[in-house]
Amino acid sequence: MKKIILLFIFTTSTMFAQIERIEPPFWYAGMNNPEVQIMFYGKNIAQFQVTVSNPIKITDIKRTENSNYLFVTINTKNVKASDCIFTFKDSNKKAFTQNYSLKKRRDNSAQRKSYDASDMIYLLMPDRFSNGKKNNDSSDSTLEKFNRDLPGGRHGGDIQGIINHLDYIKELGATTIWSTPLCEDNDEAYSYHTYGQSDVYKIDPRYGTNEDYLRLSSEMHKMKMKLVLDYVTNHWGKEHWMIKDLPTHDWINQFENYTQTNHKRTLVHDINASKIDTKICFDGWFVPSMPDLNQRNPLVLNYLTQNAIWWIEYANLDGFRVDTYNYAEPSAIAKWTKAITDEYPNFNIVGEISMRDQAQLSYWQKDSPIGKIQNFNSYLPSVMDFILSDDLLTIFNEDGNWETGMIRVYNNFANDFLYPNVNNLLIFAENHDTQRVNHVYNNDIRKYKMAMALLATVRGIPQTYYGSEIGMAGNKDKGDADVRQDFPGGWEGDTNNAFTKEGRTQGQNEYFDFTSKLFNWRKTKSAVHFGKMTHYIPENNTYVYFRYNATDPSVSELAEQSVMVLFNNSNETKTLKTNRFKENIGNYKTGKDVITDKIIDVTKEITMDAKSVLILELK
Repeated sequence: MKKIILLFIFTTSTMFAQIERIEPPFWYAGMNNPEVQIMFYGKNIAQFQVTVSNPIKITDIKRTENSNYLFVTINTKNVKASDCIFTFKDSNKKAFTQNYSLKKRRDNSAQRKSYDASDMIYLLMPDRFSNGKKNNDSSDSTLEKFNRDLPGGRHGGDIQGIINHLDYIKELGATTIWSTPLCEDNDEAYSYHTYGQSDVYKIDPRYGTNEDYLRLSSEMHKMKMKLVLDYVTNHWGKEHWMIKDLPTHDWINQFENYTQTNHKRTLVHDINASKIDTKICFDGWFVPSMPDLNQRNPLVLNYLTQNAIWWIEYANLDGFRVDTYNYAEPSAIAKWTKAITDEYPNFNIVGEISMRDQAQLSYWQKDSPIGKIQNFNSYLPSVMDFILSDDLLTIFNEDGNWETGMIRVYNNFANDFLYPNVNNLLIFAENHDTQRVNHVYNNDIRKYKMAMALLATVRGIPQTYYGSEIGMAGNKDKGDADVRQDFPGGWEGDTNNAFTKEGRTQGQNEYFDFTSKLFNWRKTKSAVHFGKMTHYIPENNTYVYFRYNATDPSVSELAEQSVMVLFNNSNETKTLKTNRFKENIGNYKTGKDVITDKIIDVTKEITMDAKSVLILELK
């Protein structure tokens, strides 16, 4: 009898050990696309025949050269949220079964509202923001351990740290948080940025758990804030479990010898490009530790699409930012994007398109007139305006002539006609890959104020970078870690707690108070969200533009807004005669300074200090 029991235990454990992973781990009923391709992974799983319980129908089964994978596509049309049972048979004998859940979607999930030009996005790096749970600083399941003394090491920031300081972020005037990736990155070093992911269905344990991420989303939504996930379609980390046991040889792009991308993204539309340059552009690896995913493989593309949709549903996300968007093969990444926006018509996705030419940048935005020349549509709603970012890290150090200073941003906006949706550009002065704005301007708060004022009042979706609002600086020339320093007050024992007014220094409060006043003012100003813009050619390094909705017949007289923005980027006091701006000033007599609340006469002239900005609500 004992032998029979032992045999039963051994047989049962063997059967259930057959499946090591199921991805997606569960799915949702009522999706626009009723099909889901489930990946079953386990030793020689492909040898089994598989069936599923009614009313689910299997529409396709794919086996690859690796017998440890089985891809099973089911159709869930008209199937309510429930569990189904997969039966795996060997030689028509039932070997084992596996439950699979179809969960109920949240109400109006498909019509969720995303971020737009009425928002301000706060970018943070979770490892460097705040350590909310010391007991997850290191993990038994990950290689790199906590070492705050190492600039490029793991410093212990986590999801709980973000939750603990949501009030601070909201007080700043931010409505949306973009965190750099949070999924597991098991690289042995420099894993803190988490762009070399090793499991895209699992939050890195040093940040917390999947449930913690869901809790972050829930807490933010209670505060009427939005959460943006940083998605990586181009590559995974070399420690990803699938990289160690590839489903197919062409799951990743491979060469006889290691080949790095040439980073020449103009090859996308270059009609004179060579085939070898184009191949290396899209198939070359970003760095040796990040294997390049082959989105041309339908299994890879479907895996990435379903993973993205799974996170939207699971964590109730409000949008994506996509890393290295145009490093993927163009037609494939366009299919990925369209599949997501077909499922969520209002869902905003911004791609990292690091082009420094307006036409080339426009090429990548959905319904681009430039892309149309080559019959290309990326379906990508938003792109990052790197041209404006470069300008904002330069112009306030320039004396200004016909090519430098304020004329740079004037020329950028003069090319807005190239974009299909100029209000949906992501605009920023800096991020985790650039110089810190306070470094390039040597912590001259006047220049910081001008940079933020421009971000807050021109077209597009403004994004700020954690810490700059308290004067944090950092020199990228010293390495990435210098622009990704720990936020003061985020760690127990920090002598400076910049999360509170009382803990901030006088200088930090000057930065914070200005930023908070500016972006909280912006929250209710539809004229700077979606209004028209008229600007005037810069003179003597001064620049004036207006944002207004007065010509919109749908706007009531009470809601009519007109905002005048004036920059004096010169090193001396300037007096601007306002008759030049009569077409926009019209019958307005005064303007209220949105920062100081002072009333300023706009009928004749306005005098401005050197390196200063005025934002006036016209009255």
